[in-house]
Amino acid sequence: MPYQITRKHEIHCGHRVCGHEGKCRNLHGHAYVIHFTCEADSLDDLERVIDFGVIKSLLCQWLEDTWDHRMLIWEEDPMLDALRGIDPSVVAVPFNPTAENIAAHLVSRVGPDLLAGTLVRLVRVQVDETSKCSAAYHV
Repeated sequence: MPYQITRKHEIHCGHRVCGHEGKCRNLHGHAYVIHFTCEADSLDDLERVIDFGVIKSLLCQWLEDTWDHRMLIWEEDPMLDALRGIDPSVVAVPFNPTAENIAAHLVSRVGPDLLAGTLVRLVRVQVDETSKCSAAYHV
């Protein structure tokens, strides 16, 4: 049976859910807590899945560099061009930025790229939008 470790990281960013029937259709932000769960079939020479610092320097740093203190807007959102005209740091993402889609993107796209060359794989991401609401995606 594989071994798993989880590291969490907090970022602050904004989004809007295009087509949402309630308040989330408006621009707003969250103090997201992202839980990265990595898995390995065996432990390394020091009896670890991987050093937690490697997860920090790869996955957590990617969040800091790419999404922290930015606005995530779906590339098909009709507001994208206007928002980029106001703030060029707006990040266009290839999905409607729900917590579910953020988790899936991190597991299926970001994790495999960043963890290539290691013996671990990102198998689950939980995205906490608030202390009461979260979504997860796993393989």
